[in-house]
Amino acid sequence: MMTLALSDLAICGIEELPEHSRRGFTHVLTLIDPDWPEITAFETFDAHERKILRCHDVIDPIPGTTPPDRELVQDVVAFGESLAARVQDGDKVRLLVHCHMGVSRSSAAMLSFLAQTHRDEPVSSLYDRLRTIRPKAWPNSVMVGYIDEHLRFDGALVEGLRTHYGHRLRAHPRTGEWMAANGRAREVEMALLPD
Repeated sequence: MMTLALSDLAICGIEELPEHSRRGFTHVLTLIDPDWPEITAFETFDAHERKILRCHDVIDPIPGTTPPDRELVQDVVAFGESLAARVQDGDKVRLLVHCHMGVSRSSAAMLSFLAQTHRDEPVSSLYDRLRTIRPKAWPNSVMVGYIDEHLRFDGALVEGLRTHYGHRLRAHPRTGEWMAANGRAREVEMALLPD
């Protein structure tokens, strides 16, 4: 399968969107909270196709939130399939995926796209690519679980996520404190750290 250069892929948060407005992205995937208003930064972007998906960035049910679910992940995967087909056909594709901070929902969605377009590579290479695109990526584990299931990775993406979390915690130990303080302690505990 034809692949994309990493320079054609980006992850960011809402505040960073203006920095990407003239980078020629052909496609944008937006993952934001259900009640978030329309984002005006896209008024200055080059012409592009945009898909908006809404959920909260949580991993456990919390009253008043909409967690990511199988249906949302099916939409992420379908978006990726459409882009992968265009890449295979030789069309120019430049993809920006964003959420609120460009850390969790967006990195899970980008992982899905990487898994679709680099299916024959080891899972560790997918996570290496993800870290190259967004060094502070901390993919939402619930989304990764559904992606793994949908793309039939038989648990390999989830296992790779444990290693990725460990890599991130070694590089930036305070990330674990921040994640735990924001309801993500279960992910911190997933991390594979050296003995």
